[in-house]
Amino acid sequence: MTTAEPTRYARTVHGSGPGLLLAHGAGGGIAANFGPIMDGLAARHTVVGVDYPGSGTTPLPAAPLELDDLADQLVAAADAEGLDTFAVCGYSLGGAVALRVAARHPRRVTALVLSAAFARLDTRTELAAAIWQQLHDAGQHLILAQYLTHLTVSAPVLDHLGPARVRAAAEQSALALPPGTSAQVDLVRRTDVRDGLAAVTAPTLVVLTTADPLIPVALQRELAAAVPGARTAELATGHLPFLEQPERWLETITGFLAERDGAR
Repeated sequence: MTTAEPTRYARTVHGSGPGLLLAHGAGGGIAANFGPIMDGLAARHTVVGVDYPGSGTTPLPAAPLELDDLADQLVAAADAEGLDTFAVCGYSLGGAVALRVAARHPRRVTALVLSAAFARLDTRTELAAAIWQQLHDAGQHLILAQYLTHLTVSAPVLDHLGPARVRAAAEQSALALPPGTSAQVDLVRRTDVRDGLAAVTAPTLVVLTTADPLIPVALQRELAAAVPGARTAELATGHLPFLEQPERWLETITGFLAERDGAR
């Protein structure tokens, strides 16, 4: 009997200093979700991230994705870089991955920053994710890119860009959709980490994207309320803070991390 080779996750490493692990969102990647703020994060941290199966150069998955597998791969990357302790910054689906890292390695996680994150989906968001997955599986990538633009960008930014620029951006986005999108969105649709939130011990900041059409701010607040001692910060953006307000997002993350580093 032959055994399938384990998937090799593509790794990103930048900077030096205290460890900071990055967990990206579904249909994204480390470069796509954190690229605009990477230099700022790496200025004072050893930043380590992995691309999920089907993103970046990580091969497509051979089986359905699981949060604990993604969490373990991220920690394995930290181990490979010699990081004994680390903060974890999770965006969107990556927030749930970060929470699983914190649950599985409580003594190693120094802080959590969860942006545009959720512990579970409501009915509307599950429907949105289902359409996202179906359009991708049907090969309707331009329609999907337009749909995602509608789902993720705040109304003021859409109005500022105008229809022609939005369509041009969607055409570019359609060409860059990761092949692992369907598997990653399938995991989004199965995500429910509410049972473990009360056990989180790491100092936590939940960054609320208050104009988010995809993950309603009510779901984000529900997550924050269930994590003991969690603080919140608000960004008036849609689901893509790295696109709409990268400098504010960076300042929010690094300010919290600097506070925690100073407290240790």
